[in-house]
Amino acid sequence: MAKRDDPETIGRRVQRLRRERELTQRQLAEPAYTPAYISTLEAGRVRPSDEALRHIAERLGVAFDELATGRPAHLATDLRLRLTGAQRTLATGEAGKAAEQYARLLAEAEEHELTDVRAEALLGLGECALETGELASGRQFFERSEQVLAEAPLPARVPALRGRAVSHYLAGELRYAVYLFESTLDELNRGGLHDPDALLLLYASVIGPYMDMGAHARAAQAAEFALALAPQAGDPALVARMHRSVARTLLAEGRIAEADASLAKAAELYRHLQLRTELANCHWMRGYVCAQNGELQRAEEELRAAQTMLSARRAALYTSQVAVELADVLHRRGKSEEAAGLLRQVLGDLSPERGAVHAAAAHRLLGIIAEDARDTEAAEEHYVRALSLLEHAGAAGDLADLCRLLGDLLRRTGRVEAALDAYRTGLGHRTAPGTTTLGPAPAQPPL
Repeated sequence: MAKRDDPETIGRRVQRLRRERELTQRQLAEPAYTPAYISTLEAGRVRPSDEALRHIAERLGVAFDELATGRPAHLATDLRLRLTGAQRTLATGEAGKAAEQYARLLAEAEEHELTDVRAEALLGLGECALETGELASGRQFFERSEQVLAEAPLPARVPALRGRAVSHYLAGELRYAVYLFESTLDELNRGGLHDPDALLLLYASVIGPYMDMGAHARAAQAAEFALALAPQAGDPALVARMHRSVARTLLAEGRIAEADASLAKAAELYRHLQLRTELANCHWMRGYVCAQNGELQRAEEELRAAQTMLSARRAALYTSQVAVELADVLHRRGKSEEAAGLLRQVLGDLSPERGAVHAAAAHRLLGIIAEDARDTEAAEEHYVRALSLLEHAGAAGDLADLCRLLGDLLRRTGRVEAALDAYRTGLGHRTAPGTTTLGPAPAQPPL
C-alpha cells in the first residue's frame, strides 16, 4: 500500500472534500462514527485508522488511496501505461521524443512520490541519453535511478546498474565496466538471487566488453549462461538482445551458421515487437558476421541498412560505430577512398571518452589505407593514435594486432629497435588469452 500522508494533511483533505460535497460532519460520520470524531480528524489531532478512512472515502465517493495520499484515482496505473508508451517510443528510435515523455513522467512521479515510476523514468532517460551518445548524462540518470531504489532488492536495481556499466563501456572504460558487471553477477549468484531476467540482462551485456578485452573464454561462458537462462526469461526483447550478443561469441568460436541462426531469431523477435533500433543493431551484427565470413557484398548491405536505420533515429554514437565497420568492408572491397572519407567524417564524433574502441579501429584502418598509398608517416601517426586509445580503454583483444602492424611498419622503415618494442608490447597483451586482470570469475548461477 502507498505511504499515507500525515494526519494534518489528511484532515485538511477530508474537510475540503466534505465541503465540496456540501455534507455536514454528522452526515459524513454516521452511522459508524460521531461528528466529534470527524471534527477532531479534520483538525489533524488524530491519526485515522484504515477502517475509518475507508468509511469516509466511501461517503465522499473517492478511492481510499486518493483520500490517504492525495493522489488522483488510478494515477499509478495511468503513469504505468504512459511508461509503456515512452518505452515503445524509444524502441522505435525516437530518443528525443521519448526523453520528453520520460521527463514529464519523472516530474509527476516526484510530485506524487511514486518511487517505482520515478526509478523507471530515470532509467528511461538514461537509455535515451545512451541512444544519442550523451554518456555522462546517461550515467547520471542511471545513478539517480539506483539511488531511488537503494532500499529495493538487487534484482530490481540491475537495469540501472547495467545502464551505468554500458555507459562506461561506451566511454572506453572497459575494465571498470567489466568490474561492475562481474561484481553484480557475483552478488546475485552468491546471494541466491537467481532472477532470470536480471541475470540474462547482465550476461548478455558483458559479452561485448569481454570480447574487446580479449577475454574470449569468459565471453563464451557468459553466452552459454545467457542461452541457458533465456527459456526462463519473461521479456522477449531481452531474449532478442541476448541472441544478438551471443552471436559474437559463436562467431569467435568459428560457429558461423549458429551465429547467423541466433541473429535470425533476434531479428524475428524485434520485427514482431516493432523495436526498430534493436532491429538496426541486429543488421549491424549480421553485417559483422558476414564480414568475418568473407561475404563482403552481403556485409555491406547489412551494415548500410543498419547505418540508415540508426542515422534516421539520431543514434549518433551507434551510427558512427557502424560506419567504422562499414568502412572496413568497403576497404576490403577495393573502395578505399570511400572508406577513408567515411572514417574521417565519423572520427569527429568519436573520442577517448566516447567510443574509444571504435575510434581506435578508425585510426587503425586509416593507417592501413595510408600504408597502401605508401604514406608511411600518416600510417604511423594513425597507428600510434589507435594504440593510445586501446591502451586507455584496456582493449587487449585488439592491441596485439595493432602492435604487429606498427612493428611491421617501423621495421620496414629501418627502425628495428622501435619495431622490437612494438612487438614486445603486443606479445605482452597475448600472454593470458581468455582472462581479464580483474581476478577470479564471478560465481555461477545454478543451471
